[in-house]
Amino acid sequence: MELIKYSEWKGTKTTLHLLSQILGKIRLEVAHQEPQWAHVMLPLTADGFSTGLLYGETHMFQVDADIRNSAIHVQVDGHKQSMELENGTPVKAYYDFIFQTLEKLGTPVSIYPKPQEMDIKIPLDEDTEHTVYVQEDALRGLELFHFALHEELKFIGPMRCRKVKPGLFWGTFDISAIIIQNISEPFPMDKVIEKAAFDEQFIEYGFWLGDDKVDVPSFFVLPYPFLYKDLNAPSLEPEEAYYNKEVSEYFLDMEAVLASSDTSGHVQRFFNTTFDILSEELKWENCNYYRNPLLMKSQPTLSKTDG
Repeated sequence: MELIKYSEWKGTKTTLHLLSQILGKIRLEVAHQEPQWAHVMLPLTADGFSTGLLYGETHMFQVDADIRNSAIHVQVDGHKQSMELENGTPVKAYYDFIFQTLEKLGTPVSIYPKPQEMDIKIPLDEDTEHTVYVQEDALRGLELFHFALHEELKFIGPMRCRKVKPGLFWGTFDISAIIIQNISEPFPMDKVIEKAAFDEQFIEYGFWLGDDKVDVPSFFVLPYPFLYKDLNAPSLEPEEAYYNKEVSEYFLDMEAVLASSDTSGHVQRFFNTTFDILSEELKWENCNYYRNPLLMKSQPTLSKTDG
């Protein structure tokens, strides 16, 4: 696995982020609603990311961003049409292809075309500015996403608790999973996205690819309610991890992870120690139960590859 910094693929990452906005807004319009916006998360695939299987009134359909094969695929009831994903093609062209194809195949969908949670304000159906796509860079970014997804699943999968399993949040373009407590915690301001995302206590475990201010991708852990205090406890691991009280988040950057002789162990220590610190700080009860072993036989194949 090779690190790619934000500055090395800014243009391609922005194009993929905007494509994820198109697919995510389709899910937002069609998928059945779930707490913490879990229904709008995009699943990663072996080749990129997707809306996943969706249902219209009488049709099933799916839209895929296929990075490995440089294509956008639209499938409705088994009928598939594709458009090449290539450098120089504007976001508007992908937008037009997706929605025109859905309508032609009998599943018209309409979305609000303004990007959400991005500094870019150009409507997606008018965006001829963002055209950069370098497949080699996109594949490096996808590899980081796959690594993050695996580590989040490894951590959160066995836990006996209410959770949102990891997926791609297209607003912020990060891979995140959430452990939720059944404790009401209404968001204090009248903001549409935040009121639905922050209405119960939770801890979010995520991976983010960076931006103009932070060039190195990193894992992060976010508590809600936010804790604007110093939580750099002695038990925090690994040593490169730290808590930023200004933003109420723990961070562990990918340079530190990749420098470790045990990349997975590095991330798992980060996830486990931050959970212990934050669950105690939030006064969550009975959290020891979450780690009770599952009553299932071991998986010999997995144990050979997953350590």
